[in-house]
Amino acid sequence: MTPMFIHPMFAANAAVYAIQNATTEGKITVLVLLILSLFSWTIIITKFRQLMIARKATKKFFAAYNSTRDPLDIQRKGEEFDGAPAYQLYIRGADELAYQLKNNPVQVQAIARLIPPNGGEHTNTDYLARSAETKVSMASFEAVKVILEEASGGEAMALEKGMIVLSTAVAGGPFIGLLGTVWGVMSTFAGIAESRAATLTAMAPGVAAALVATVTGLLVAIPAMFAYNFMVTTIRAITQELDGFASRYANQIEHVYVDHRPLAEEIRNANEVLADRIVGALKSEEPPALVER
Repeated sequence: MTPMFIHPMFAANAAVYAIQNATTEGKITVLVLLILSLFSWTIIITKFRQLMIARKATKKFFAAYNSTRDPLDIQRKGEEFDGAPAYQLYIRGADELAYQLKNNPVQVQAIARLIPPNGGEHTNTDYLARSAETKVSMASFEAVKVILEEASGGEAMALEKGMIVLSTAVAGGPFIGLLGTVWGVMSTFAGIAESRAATLTAMAPGVAAALVATVTGLLVAIPAMFAYNFMVTTIRAITQELDGFASRYANQIEHVYVDHRPLAEEIRNANEVLADRIVGALKSEEPPALVER
């Protein structure tokens, strides 16, 4: 005849049987693991969706950015690429550059005034740099670089947000389950010692109930581990791509919109502008009226 304690293990769900025979401590441990699993799966689904959108939007943004040599072209056209970390970095840098061009401009004399070969928009960086009449100083460019560094760090933090939950599930899930198992086995042996009936029939329900905590901990940790490794690799790739774009973007801004003239030339141009203003002011003054004698 089949023992009574074996029948539920095969005829019904083993996990249900184990939970039904679990102690209060074991049930609390399983409940904690289920809550951790709920948070873990929420992060997995949300973060996976965020990363997929970021990859697709970034690909579209880079295609648009590489089609022009003017660092401010995308902003002027009003194009948007929501979800792309590189676009968020770009738009913050473009806004700061536009602010510096408006409030701290450096007027220079354009060198190139050529018409593009096809009559359309010129995509040569050297042409844009030589044809620009309004630029910024190195001090203003340093302010733009600070904004780019802040934006890069902020986007990296946004990508990593919530990953602590997955790492906690990976590292803590098995240990929480092991705690519940050890606690349950300890309670089982304590009960057997009190009843003085050290039989398999008396031990099996308590041991099965204790082991369900370890099983639950592994079920929480295993999916979180695979998701964590995949997402960390993806985030690292996006972050490195973001750092590379920040350097390239800053280099193009410096090449096109930063005034690199020698100091002597800057002083000469400043004197010319001052002289023009003085001449203009003198010409605008009316001649004194003649006094009749």
